Amino acid sequence: MNAVFLDARTLGNDVDLSPIEAVTGPLTRYDQTRPDQVLERIRGFDTVLVNKVVLTRSHFEACPELKRIAVVATGVNNIDMAAAGELGIQVMNVTHYGRSTVAQHTMALILALATRLLDYDRDVRAGRWASSDSFCLMHHPILELEGRTLGIIGYGDLGQGVAERARAFGMNILLGARPGQPPGEVEGYPRLPLEALLPRVDVLSLHCLLTDDTRNLMGARELAMMKKDALLINTSRGGLVDEQALADALRAGNLGGAGVDVLTEEPPRNGNPLLAADIPNLIVTPHSAWASREARQRIVDITARNLAAGA
Repeated sequence: MNAVFLDARTLGNDVDLSPIEAVTGPLTRYDQTRPDQVLERIRGFDTVLVNKVVLTRSHFEACPELKRIAVVATGVNNIDMAAAGELGIQVMNVTHYGRSTVAQHTMALILALATRLLDYDRDVRAGRWASSDSFCLMHHPILELEGRTLGIIGYGDLGQGVAERARAFGMNILLGARPGQPPGEVEGYPRLPLEALLPRVDVLSLHCLLTDDTRNLMGARELAMMKKDALLINTSRGGLVDEQALADALRAGNLGGAGVDVLTEEPPRNGNPLLAADIPNLIVTPHSAWASREARQRIVDITARNLAAGA
């Protein structure tokens, strides 16, 4: 193979790319690639590795030698899949690499919100505990997870990992049916239409891909169906949630809290409704749920296996 990696820095500098090079041979690497640099950098290569770089029909048509694209991530929304299929270009992606780390991050968000961890930490640092007339502070309501109901939309590898960990906290599990997905039962868990699921859950965690059907899956209407003290967690894709509607619901006290690891624009150079300073019980992390070193190395190892199988 003659291979180029257009945005190797997205995996960090502490991963070992030698498993890929064992398959491809010497790998041309760029830390990052601007849209205007893509075409010149992929010319002459039969294999292109990308994480977030966008590849379009015009790139493919200008590079007839291109045979395969390895996306070192799960989502392939940055690839013109229809054009790749028409032109006989193989596209491979990576799944089943982040179960442990994404589930861990999801539970961290749930626990921090349920216990009001950040609020109490800020209060202590602001001197409110030191000036209290009681031995403790308890003015932020704490949600005990045992016996509560967790709703999961997207019961793939990541959703299953979250369910396993939530059960250890004594939570009950319900699944939500995505648009076009039939209700029923999956591995012993009821899968309900959203209209039936949302009023019942104390925590809702999203783990589905962003598609035309799931875009703004949680809008103002859906958020209004949830309990006023319920928590919403999104470690999947930013476009699944109407961010302005979520900010409004939190400000109005119509939702108990939210934890998001993803936004519609990443990085959010043009601002975002969820970055306002006045939104209560909201945690925003920088798309880092997937980023343990172990998970990033698994991405490399799986990509190498994909390339070997597709060669």
